[in-house]
Amino acid sequence: MDTNNRFQLFLLHFAGGSVYSYDFLKKHIDPNIEFIALELPGRGKRFSEKLLKTKSEVIEDYFSQIKKLRNNAPYVLFGHSMGATIGLSLTKRLEAIGDPPEKLIVSGNPGPGIKKEEDIIRYLLDDFQFKEVLEKLGGVPREVLDNDELYEYFAPIMRADFECLEKYFFSEKGIRINVPIFAMMGNEEELYTRIENWGNFTNTDLEFKILKGNHFFIHEHPFELGNIIMNCCQASIEK
Repeated sequence: MDTNNRFQLFLLHFAGGSVYSYDFLKKHIDPNIEFIALELPGRGKRFSEKLLKTKSEVIEDYFSQIKKLRNNAPYVLFGHSMGATIGLSLTKRLEAIGDPPEKLIVSGNPGPGIKKEEDIIRYLLDDFQFKEVLEKLGGVPREVLDNDELYEYFAPIMRADFECLEKYFFSEKGIRINVPIFAMMGNEEELYTRIENWGNFTNTDLEFKILKGNHFFIHEHPFELGNIIMNCCQASIEK
């Protein structure tokens, strides 16, 4: 390994997210760690590209990005919500080529196969119902829901991401990775008590922590989230 290459941190955004989704976190990560926020097509810097609507396409897109950006140093993956679900399959894909992350860090997600009581298919809802779902989920500025132009830009992105997650629900069944997992959820999330479900998807260690807040608790705890990620990175560096 080239010792001049920096330890890498790859970040996978949540549904509706972009390359800018983790800007709030960057200042809490040691600058000696390469902070790499990835982005799917159809948003942010990749707005002109076609939206992806299947997990396989999303996984392959992220896989191709990481392959191009790898520097031979160890690395960690972090994903929130949708990014957590995709992160599991992506880790398996990276294991297959002999380049797995040192750790998979997941948040805002109890792990694959767990559904909320109201089993609705969000990407097929009409606009009125869809806006209600987005408002309840949180993380979407009120001005986006109230402004027709902003909503018309944002809604197709959210629908595509939800379709990716919901059309082939629990396609991760049977996946087990040889990478430790660190999981986090907010104590106001409906399924936070199911967080240990992540242990069903790793052959090694699961650590988890519950923080105060709703689905987007990460924005309330940037310093603590940064410390958790840094500790995971540091532990991997010192191995």
